[in-house]
Amino acid sequence: MVRLPRLYMPGQPQHVVLRTLPGKYAFVDDSDYGFFAESLRIYAREFELAIHAWVLMPDKMQLLVTPANTSSLSLAIQATGRRYSPMFNRRRGTHGTPWDGRFRATVIEPGRYLLLAMRLMEVEPVRAGLVSAPADYRWSSYHHHAGLAHDPKVTDHAMFWALGNEPFERHRAWQQLCSEPLDEREVAALMNATMKGWVLGDATYPGMGCRCGQPPDYTTAPWPSPQVPRFTRTPARQFHLLAT
Repeated sequence: MVRLPRLYMPGQPQHVVLRTLPGKYAFVDDSDYGFFAESLRIYAREFELAIHAWVLMPDKMQLLVTPANTSSLSLAIQATGRRYSPMFNRRRGTHGTPWDGRFRATVIEPGRYLLLAMRLMEVEPVRAGLVSAPADYRWSSYHHHAGLAHDPKVTDHAMFWALGNEPFERHRAWQQLCSEPLDEREVAALMNATMKGWVLGDATYPGMGCRCGQPPDYTTAPWPSPQVPRFTRTPARQFHLLAT
C-alpha cells in the first residue's frame, strides 16, 4: 500500500501519536520519562513547535501541537528521538529504536476537537488502568491545565483560555471536564483520523478540502487565514501562543 504523505498546515493544531513496537516499552522509569520530556521541550522550542498538551506512557506518546511551519513537527520529533534513543539503549543494553515506525498525525479543527484531544490525552493513563485519577499521573500536561504545577513545555491554546477569564476559573473548569465521561464516538473518530492522516473537522473547516501534502484553500470557506505561532516569554516565565 502506498504511504500517504503527511498533511502540514502551519498555524493549525495537530494530534500526534507515536507507538512502540509490539512487546516493547519506550519508558521504564522516571529517568527515561524525564529525559524524553526535557528533550522534547528543547527541540519544540528550537523548531517552533507549540505544545498544547502531552502524555508519555510506557508504550506510546501523544502530543497536541501547532507547528509554525511545515517542518516544525518532524524536525522536533526526529531530534528528540536522536537524543533519547542512544541514552535509552545504553541504559537498557538494547539497540535500535523502540518505536513502531513513523509517528501518526492529523490536522484537527480546534473549535470542535482540540479540547477533546486534550482531555483524551490527559485521562488516557486512567483509561489504561495506570492510575485512578489524572492528577496521580506525573507524565502528562494535566497538572499544568489543572493548576497543580507550571509546565514550561506547554503553550496554552486560545480554546483553553476561553474556559475562564482567570487562571483559577480555567483550572477548575478543566478539572471538571476531565472528570466527565468522554464521547467514545468522537474519541474513535479522532484516533481513526490520526492513525490514517485524515483531516478532522466540519465541512467548513478549510483543511477538509485539501489533499495530503497540499495547503488548504482559505478562500473558499469563512475561515481566517492561518496564524503562524510565535513564542514569547512573559514576566511569569510562561509561553503563550500569539498571532504574528
